[in-house]
Amino acid sequence: MAHKTCYILTLGCQMNKSDSERVQTVLDAMGYSATGDENSADLVGIIACSVRQKAIDKVYTRIYKWNQWKKKKNLVTFLTGCILPADMERFLKLFDLVFTMNDLPEFPRVLSQYGVVTAFSAGQAQNRSAVSIDTVPDITAEVSLPTGDTGVDSRSVMDRFWHIQPTYHSPFEAFVPIQNGCDKFCTFCAVPYTRGREVSRPAGEILEEVACLIENDYKSVTLLGQNVNSYGLDRNGSEMSFAGLLDEIGKLGLKSGKNFRVYFTSPHPRDMKPEVIDVIARYPHLAKQIHLPLQSGDDHILSRMNRNHTVEDYAGIVKYIRDKLPQATLFTDIIVGFAGEKEEHFENTRKAVQRFAFNMAYIAAYSPRPGAVSARWDDDVPVATKKNRLHRLTADLEVTAYKHTQEMVGKTYTVLVTGTDRKAGYLSGMTEGKIVVRFPHNDIGLIGKFTGIYVTSATPFSVEGALVKVPQHEI
Repeated sequence: MAHKTCYILTLGCQMNKSDSERVQTVLDAMGYSATGDENSADLVGIIACSVRQKAIDKVYTRIYKWNQWKKKKNLVTFLTGCILPADMERFLKLFDLVFTMNDLPEFPRVLSQYGVVTAFSAGQAQNRSAVSIDTVPDITAEVSLPTGDTGVDSRSVMDRFWHIQPTYHSPFEAFVPIQNGCDKFCTFCAVPYTRGREVSRPAGEILEEVACLIENDYKSVTLLGQNVNSYGLDRNGSEMSFAGLLDEIGKLGLKSGKNFRVYFTSPHPRDMKPEVIDVIARYPHLAKQIHLPLQSGDDHILSRMNRNHTVEDYAGIVKYIRDKLPQATLFTDIIVGFAGEKEEHFENTRKAVQRFAFNMAYIAAYSPRPGAVSARWDDDVPVATKKNRLHRLTADLEVTAYKHTQEMVGKTYTVLVTGTDRKAGYLSGMTEGKIVVRFPHNDIGLIGKFTGIYVTSATPFSVEGALVKVPQHEI
């Protein structure tokens, strides 16, 4: 049988990137090897995201191209990911195979039923163009899935999915899902309708995966969830809290004696408890970087968004972070042009950005998502106004961020080198606070390692410096 390759395009958040690592594991077990060249692949797929319209537009662009290719060669297309039912229905007509991430363990059978010969079935199907579903061995044996029916309830489905060992995309950075879904039902958000209600992964499995990553010298581990700090709440007291989970991970770090950083994203202000910050302050391996979505700096808009916190509530959390973790960087998410947002509401958001002095903010212009509550409301802020507000708020952010990066000049930071920079002859990396650092060097052997960088200049969102030696105990 000819060697088969697969190409996966991953759109959306880090959770989708983590999901794609489990998709790759299943494809590997089926005999497909990954390729970065979609032109040469036999199987092409997309891990999609319905949370942003821009990501959905990319799906249409790519499938149109792939379907044109099918006129000249054999090609199978598939779609999965974080997808709204309305988008899923439309894509059924465009892709060969469309399935939810919950159905991933059954994908090999679906693919064989479609008529694709895999490495598993080659022996039985050398003279046939289609493979019977009965001839394909159970993929669960190949990816260490627990037995049992799928789809019984969200917890059993997710437990089955999480038991698939991920094929990590990087040898030094890893994403570890600890929770899936969301119970917050923010009016702008589609996540509860694409991923369902909150389900926490068993702590023992999380700790086992993190311990394995530490043992294999991973330098950066990010805990993932739609609302990581609500971890365990769905288990009715039978699971530890998020602070408890971080505490156990901190202990793993001390015991290991190795150098690595642990991040998490994203928490919800409503569930951000002081004990989480206390635990981060206690352990050196828990990175001093907090991503805390604000979404709006106006109480009226926050209420319309169903965020269930006020600006002053948020301010209290920020104060606690600044007091306990004065070295921590603070990132956030903000939406401009939400339904009903007046100029005075937007001005309050501008004031909040200045007040909280964020190191980074991911600012997006509001776009209604089918299924979300706000999709039923008038999208009454003109597109031109949204763009104008986005540009103005970005300019405000540049001012506050630049103050932080300017303060870095003349100091030395421990940097995880992550790759080559766009600037020729330069490498780039991240500080513990996730500030981008670039420096002149051609040794790609530094990628995936910690090194010292003396900062010589700054821009609003990055700094530049020179390689220096740092004592091993300080890295």
